Amino acid sequence: MGTDISDIVVSHDTSLKDQANQIFSIDTYNILYQLLSNVRQFDGMPLMDSHGNVTSHLYGIFYRTVNLIENKIKPVYVFDGKPSPLKNRTLSERQLMKEKAKVELEEAIERGEENLRQYYSRVNYITPQIVDDTKKLLDYMGIPYVDAPSEGEAQASYMTKKNVDGVISQDYDCLLFGAKKILRNFAIYGRRKVPRKNVYRTIYPEYILLDETLTVNQINHDQLIDIGILVGTDFNEGIKGIGAKKALVLIKKEGNIKNVLKRLGKEIENLDEIEDFFRNPPVIDVDFKFGQLDADGVERFLCDEHDFSRDRIRDHLETLKKNYQASTQSKLDSFD
Repeated sequence: MGTDISDIVVSHDTSLKDQANQIFSIDTYNILYQLLSNVRQFDGMPLMDSHGNVTSHLYGIFYRTVNLIENKIKPVYVFDGKPSPLKNRTLSERQLMKEKAKVELEEAIERGEENLRQYYSRVNYITPQIVDDTKKLLDYMGIPYVDAPSEGEAQASYMTKKNVDGVISQDYDCLLFGAKKILRNFAIYGRRKVPRKNVYRTIYPEYILLDETLTVNQINHDQLIDIGILVGTDFNEGIKGIGAKKALVLIKKEGNIKNVLKRLGKEIENLDEIEDFFRNPPVIDVDFKFGQLDADGVERFLCDEHDFSRDRIRDHLETLKKNYQASTQSKLDSFD
C-alpha cells in the first residue's frame, strides 16, 4: 500500500522498449500481490492446478519475465525479509481486511451471487509455498533473486545506488528509500477494470526519477521523507486532512516535519525511528549474475507439476531462448 505522494511526483509515460538494456530490481512481493489480485479465472477464483495449488503468480511471473527479457530488460527479483516492528500496525490492519473480505466472500457465495470476482480479488495471501515456487521458477529460468534482510522495497531501492538502473514497483515508498528511478505498472499495464465499477481504463508503464521530483518540487530527500510520513506510510498513520500537495506546502514553509507538527499541535508516534528507517534501512550489498536457462526444467515444473499448457509454454520458451543470451551479457558480466 505504502504512501500516496502521487500528486507531487513527476512521472513520464514509457514503454518496455524504451527501458531496454537496463537492469531493474523488482519489489517481488509488490508484484506478487498484483498478480494474485488480477490474474484470475472468469468467475474471480485464482488460477489453480489440478491439485488445488494457486498458480496465478507463476503464470504472471513467467510471462512477464519473458516479456522483460524479450524487451532487453534484465530483472533481478528482491524478496522481503523480516518486517520491521514499525510495520506491525499495518500488517494487523491488512490481516483484518483480508479476514473481513473472506467473510464477505462466504456471504456472497451463500446468497448465490454469480459474479464473485470483486470478493475473490480481495482475498490474497502470499504463502511460503507461493514464495518457494516463485524462487524455483526463477532458478529454472536462470533469473537472479535476492533475499532482503527486511523490506524488499528498501533493498531494491538501495540497489539502484549500486548495480541496477531502477526499481519495478507500484509503491512510491521506493522514492522515500532513495530509489533513483521507479518503473510502475509493469505487472498491470493494458486495459483494466476499475474496482467495483463497470468502467475500464488503459494503464501504461511510467517512470519516475527521484532527482527530477526533488528538483521540480524544490525540496531535498529528507523533506520528501517528511512529506511521505505526513501523508502516511506503512509505518505510521498520516495526519488527517493532509495530502501530498498540502504536505509539500507545509514542509517547504516550516523546513521539516517536526516544525510542521509543532505548528499543527500534532504528534506522530515513533517519528525519529520512522525517519531513520527510511534513511538507513537494513540492506545488504549483493553481487548477482544470470544463470543458465533450464528450458526442460521450466517445462516440467509448469506443465507436469502445475498443468500449464505445454504448447504455450514451449512457444514462450523459444522466445526466451532467442532473447536470453543477448539480454544477459555485456553489462551484467561486471557483476559476476
